[in-house]
Amino acid sequence: MPFGEVVCGAPGSGKSTYCYGKHQLFTALNRPISIVNLDPANDNIPYPCAVDIASLITLQDVMDEHGLGPNGGMLYCMEYLDANFDWLEARLKELGSDAYVLFDIPGQVELSTNHEALKHIVQRLTKIGFRLAAVHLCDAHYVTDAAKYVSVLLLSLRTMLQLELPHVNVLSKVDLIVQYGDLDFNLDFYTEVQDLSYLENALNASSPRYTALNMALCSVIEDYSLVGFETLAVEDKASMLHLARAIDRATGYIFVPSHDAPAPEGTLEASSVPASTRPNTFSLFSSAAGPMAGSVGDVQERWIDAREQWDAFQSKEWRQEGEMIREAREREKAMQNERRGKSGIRERK
Repeated sequence: MPFGEVVCGAPGSGKSTYCYGKHQLFTALNRPISIVNLDPANDNIPYPCAVDIASLITLQDVMDEHGLGPNGGMLYCMEYLDANFDWLEARLKELGSDAYVLFDIPGQVELSTNHEALKHIVQRLTKIGFRLAAVHLCDAHYVTDAAKYVSVLLLSLRTMLQLELPHVNVLSKVDLIVQYGDLDFNLDFYTEVQDLSYLENALNASSPRYTALNMALCSVIEDYSLVGFETLAVEDKASMLHLARAIDRATGYIFVPSHDAPAPEGTLEASSVPASTRPNTFSLFSSAAGPMAGSVGDVQERWIDAREQWDAFQSKEWRQEGEMIREAREREKAMQNERRGKSGIRERK
């Protein structure tokens, strides 16, 4: 059964960067991953692309042929993909039944909030066997402004209701949040979407004319009680692993390593059947069913409260790791030279 993520979010939220970072992470972990670019305007793709919508249609061709603007052209492209879904289905089948696929979606927000084309595509992907989760990226700097934070909550809620998928909302670029000012509350207030009435003073100060409207919107968000956020610093391995675990839990994905991968004794039953069909306790409790390591408090300490200290500590750890690798290579090289020397002596004898 193929699994995947529908990576959506506003322009500039870091979707393509996230896809590239996840490709690097999963490649290092020997986990399967393929990326499908569904953005017909993306002509600067940073990641290896398994399927590219540009092979079917491009935004520039639509604009030239039909005289549409960028927004109308993007909607046309998605409707065209929906009408030619068999093209996408055929290329996804080539990836195999055990594929893990990231769908990089255009940043035009109406595609994931009210337009039907993307919703139809997602429904058809589900029908052909994909287990999907929506990963909705929002720029973390919005939480530094109460009004923008409420707008992000509304956007996230509307996307959840539209796509009807297991949903993981993400505050991306959390490592840059300190550049936009201090937070009124701790980070967990924003990630857990706690009592929004505490935002009343800040909302009234920025837009006193709309006090009643602001609080009504907050009430709508709290009545649904659906929105929460994970955090992401795409260049931080721990942050990427934590988010990957959260998404695995949402989809129910359990990664079973190859038979020769190191694992605690007794966790993988010996059998001649493929590894993907054997019971594997270690894989189960180290992926979807395992506990979530780390907390929002740790994220706040790392990127907001004590960033300089953590950066210095991490740099020291990297230097020590580099020295250990260099010393190991030098020892291996010395052993190889020693073996060659002994081999030469035996040959002369």
